[in-house]
Amino acid sequence: MGDGTSADPRTGTPPADARTGTPGRDAPVDVRPVPDGRVPTAPAVGGPPSGVTHHRQPGDGWVECACGRRHWGLHGAAGLLLTRRDAHGRPLAVVLQHRAPWSDQGGTWALPGGARTPHESAEDAALREAAEEAGIDPTVVRVRGTSVLTHPDWSYTTVLADELAPVAPAATDAESVEVRWVPVEDVDRLPLLPAFADAWPDLRRRLEELTGAADGP
Repeated sequence: MGDGTSADPRTGTPPADARTGTPGRDAPVDVRPVPDGRVPTAPAVGGPPSGVTHHRQPGDGWVECACGRRHWGLHGAAGLLLTRRDAHGRPLAVVLQHRAPWSDQGGTWALPGGARTPHESAEDAALREAAEEAGIDPTVVRVRGTSVLTHPDWSYTTVLADELAPVAPAATDAESVEVRWVPVEDVDRLPLLPAFADAWPDLRRRLEELTGAADGP
């Protein structure tokens, strides 16, 4: 996830479906214990380790904003907030990324996401980044809405989406230590990226409001 100062804005996996090896949509979420309190974040160390996958895009770069901070993404940035819901449409868990120690504000948790490419929509950018960083197939994701953080010279768009079929996220490039489902009630117990920590209460409210809401055309 990219924020005002960073370079971008996990429940245990439910039991696997015997046919596909992926978690069953209606299976109970495995709630892993989360340590109380926040832990120090690792400093950025200048780049990914050699020999590991790290996707580069035309929109990569810093924007020096009139707000006095620099932001990652020459054309803005976007991230995917993917939600698993119960049979009544209530949000159970969301996919979060544990950011690699070498990255800016490494060691924190946030959304898979990153810089938009030229002429790329926020929705397309969020789905592309989630595929690159978390192995999330965009064909099993339903976009439900967006939330935009706007600065004078930059913006970050959170794309809210639901799981249509079982999704088993995984760290698929060097930007992640781990990517997993996190129970909604446990999100704020993790050491979150500061911008995501600030945004989470409103984003959680948005997820709750989408419970049972009819889809648009």
